[in-house]
Amino acid sequence: MQKKSFILLSAASALLLTTSCSKLGALSADNFNVVPNPLETEVGQVPATINGTFPEKYMKKKAVVTVMPELRYADGQVAKGQSATFQGEKVLGNDQSISYQLGGRYTMKTNFDYLNCNKADMYLTFDARIGKKQVEVPAVKVAEGVIATSELYKNTLKTAQAAISPDAFQRINAQKQEASIKFLIQQAQLRKSELKNNSVQEFVRLLQQISNDREGLNLKEVEVSAYASPDGGFKLNDKLANQRQQATEKYVQEQLKKTNNLNAPVDAKYTAQDWEGFQELVKASNIQDKDVIIRVLSMYKDPEEREQQIKNISSAFRELADGILPQLRRARMIINYETIGRDDQQIQQQLKADPTQLSVEELLYAATLVESVNAKEDIYKTTTEVYPNDARAYNNIATLEYAKGNLDAAKKYIEQAQKLNGSLPEAYANLGMIALRQGDLSAAENYISKATGANGLAEVLGNLHLAQGKYAQAEQDFENVYSNSAALAQILNKDYASAAVTLKYVKDTDATTDYLKAILGARMGNTSEAAQALKAAVAKDASLAGYAANDIELLKVEK
Repeated sequence: MQKKSFILLSAASALLLTTSCSKLGALSADNFNVVPNPLETEVGQVPATINGTFPEKYMKKKAVVTVMPELRYADGQVAKGQSATFQGEKVLGNDQSISYQLGGRYTMKTNFDYLNCNKADMYLTFDARIGKKQVEVPAVKVAEGVIATSELYKNTLKTAQAAISPDAFQRINAQKQEASIKFLIQQAQLRKSELKNNSVQEFVRLLQQISNDREGLNLKEVEVSAYASPDGGFKLNDKLANQRQQATEKYVQEQLKKTNNLNAPVDAKYTAQDWEGFQELVKASNIQDKDVIIRVLSMYKDPEEREQQIKNISSAFRELADGILPQLRRARMIINYETIGRDDQQIQQQLKADPTQLSVEELLYAATLVESVNAKEDIYKTTTEVYPNDARAYNNIATLEYAKGNLDAAKKYIEQAQKLNGSLPEAYANLGMIALRQGDLSAAENYISKATGANGLAEVLGNLHLAQGKYAQAEQDFENVYSNSAALAQILNKDYASAAVTLKYVKDTDATTDYLKAILGARMGNTSEAAQALKAAVAKDASLAGYAANDIELLKVEK
C-alpha cells in the first residue's frame, strides 16, 4: 500500500514539474517602461523606446520569446512595429540571452505608421516557444494615447502662402543720360562741331522734355566732369582741365535757363591727368605693346615718371598720341533725373478704362492693390491676355488655386508658366507646396531645391522643414511670418511666448488658428483660454469636436 502511494505521489510531482516547465506565464505593464508615454508623432511616424525586464526565473532555459509591438487604433486599424527576439541560456542562437535565475533587462526601439487617428494604445504581443512547443503569453498594454500635434501641419498647409512671382513696378525710377564733348590739345574752347554731336543734342532735348513734362519727369542734378590727358606737365594739365570744367559748366547753366529755368544743382569737377581713363582705353585697344604700358602704369606711381617711361616705348607712343590721348581731352555732362509713373489711383482707373495701356509691371502691381481673391484672379487673367508671354501671371493664378485647394488646377497653371519660363523659381516652389499638401515630402524637397531666389522662399522652406520635423529650422525660416504654420513650428519647438504673438497677428484666422490657440493655452496651463479657443475652433469646423475629444493635449480642457 505504501509502495502504491509513493508511485502516485511521484507521478503527480512529475506532472506538476512538466506543467510548470511548459509555461512562461504572463508579463505585466510593470515589466515595461515606454518612452515617450503617451506616444508622439514625428514626420508621419510614431517612434518609441521600450525598456523591458524579464523577471527572475521567467525565461526558461530552452525558451525563445519574440516581443512584437503593436499600435492599436480606436478605429480598428493596427500598425506593426519592429520586433526583438530573446532566448534562454540553453538555446543556440544569436539573440540576446536572458538568465533564468537572474532575469534580464533590455532596450528595444520601434516605430509605427501614424494612421491619422490620435486615439491609440500600444501593446506588446509575444511569440513564445519552449523547445519546439508554442506557448501563450498574453499581450500587455504598455502605453496609452498618441500626441499628434505635429501632424497638424497638414491643416496649416491649407492656409500657407504659396510663392507669388513679384512685379518690378517702381513708381519713381532713377535714370541718367550722358553727353560728351571733345577738346583740341591744350585748348578749352567749346567747338560748335562738338556741340552739334548727337549726345549733346540729346542732352539738350532731354532737358527740354523734363521742362515740358514735370509730372512725369523730375530733374535731380547735372554732373560736369572735365579732364586733361596725361601727356604734358601736371601744372599745365591742372589749369587746362579747370578751364574745360568752367566752359562746360557755363554751357550747362545756359541750357538750363533756356528750358524755363529748370532748378537743379550742377555738380562740377575736373581731373588734371586722367590716368584711370587712359588705362581703360589702353586695355580695350589693340595696341601691340599694351601689356607693357599697363605694367608701367602699375610699376610707377609718379605721373611724370609714368609719362617718361611710356614715351620711351617709341613704337607705341605714336599709337597712343593718335588713338588714345585725344579721347581723354574731354568733358562729360550727365543728367540725373527720375521718371514718375502712375500712382495707385491712376493705375486702378486705367485698369478699368483700358488695361492694355498698362505695362506688365503695372498690371501685376495692380493685383496687390485689391483684397478680393476674385479681383486678383481677374487682374492676373487680364495680364495673361495682354502679355501672354509673361510667366508670372500664370504662376500667380496657381497660388490662388492652391489657396482654394484646387491642386490640379494649380498644377496646370504652373505648367503654363514653366512653358514660358522653365526656370521660374516661384513655379518650382509652388510645385513643392503642392507635393507637401499631397504628402510627398521627397518630391517637395526636390522641387524646392530648384527654387533658389524665389519670392517668399523662406516661408516655403519653413513649411517643408515643419513637415520634416525640423522645428527649430522651421521657426527660423518663419521669422517675421505670422501664419498657422509659423505658430505650429513655435509650439513644437516649445517657444510658447513667440507662438502667442504669432497667433495674435495671423491675418486670416480659421478653425486651425483657434485650435492651435487651444493647444497653446493647454500647454501653458491656461485651461479657460484653451476652452474658449476650442469652442471657437469647433464653431468654425464641427469635425474638430471629435478630434479634440481624443486629443491628449486637451485632456484637461473643458469640451
